[in-house]
Amino acid sequence: MDASHASRTRVPRLLGPVAALACSLLLVAGCSGVGSAPGARSEREGDTAQAAAPRAANDLQADYERVIKDVLPSVVQIQAGDSLGSGVVYDDKGHVVTNAHVVGDTRSFRVTTARTEDPLAAELVSSYPEQDLAVIKLDKVPDGMRAARFGDSSKVGVGQIVLAMGSPLGLSSSVTQGIVSATGRTVTEGSSGGGTGATIGNMVQTSAAINPGNSGGALVNLDSQVIGIPTLAATDPGMSDSAAPGIGFAIPASMVRTVADQIIEDGRVTDSGRAALGVTARTVVDDGYRPAGVAVVEVSDGGAADRAGLRPGDVVVRLGDTDITTITSLAEALASMEPGDRTKVTYTRDGDERTAEVTLGEQ
Repeated sequence: MDASHASRTRVPRLLGPVAALACSLLLVAGCSGVGSAPGARSEREGDTAQAAAPRAANDLQADYERVIKDVLPSVVQIQAGDSLGSGVVYDDKGHVVTNAHVVGDTRSFRVTTARTEDPLAAELVSSYPEQDLAVIKLDKVPDGMRAARFGDSSKVGVGQIVLAMGSPLGLSSSVTQGIVSATGRTVTEGSSGGGTGATIGNMVQTSAAINPGNSGGALVNLDSQVIGIPTLAATDPGMSDSAAPGIGFAIPASMVRTVADQIIEDGRVTDSGRAALGVTARTVVDDGYRPAGVAVVEVSDGGAADRAGLRPGDVVVRLGDTDITTITSLAEALASMEPGDRTKVTYTRDGDERTAEVTLGEQ
């Protein structure tokens, strides 16, 4: 998905008091008819089937209520300047993980929890725009605040029921429901309006409503585990880039933990896990003004491209089995790989097509 097809989910701060949305979920189940064969046994079977459906609905509703009670106190609202976003309490020391585009260039924040009326002061620890993640830290940890539990991204499967928790449109402590629609998505965020322009791999796609202000909140499974941080909502280019309902994306919990742990331990990301070719480049077009490759502008000394023999002026047209036509397609191809992976890079030099083996570096 290119940058024009995904939108960030931070929201401008609402004027006046921010309304709190108390969520209660009611699932109404209809019962399908049962064939009316003669005899009391058939009637009893029908009665049993009709009774089972409400019991199943009640069980699912109880699961929702339990998860909300477990996790919602760990989801906060973050005010960064004139904008609002969401965050998730990461540990008992007051660290809160959120999106880099939520914090923007701000270094001081006001954080409202589900159990506090007055905002709490917080400071930026570090931001990592390349993965659109950041960590802030509360100046004082309030009584009763608890950290969320983060799940295992490898166990996230299509069809799992999930809840999205955050502050859409400034409505704090809001909950929406859906399923995991897909895993392993690579999505590029726009760079306008405060976006990071990050290309993020292995994202979780969900049908749970993701609206402006949900950014940095929690995507939660029915085991009360955070499986992702909602970050992007898809837009429909055929509808003037309006929101595409039911298509949102969350950064997987494994990447959230990787980045947050390093920021908390070292004050910055020291091992990104993101593959790099080691070039500064730009998109080139053919005679028909169609994107036709990525021209190398600069090669990093000792980087992957440098070791493979690439030099400024070369035009990369393929990485492994993936055709490269734009900077975005190159970023998405790299997002699906890891540092140390060996692959082939195909490029043109002075009109001749060449191929070289490359061992990818790290961003």
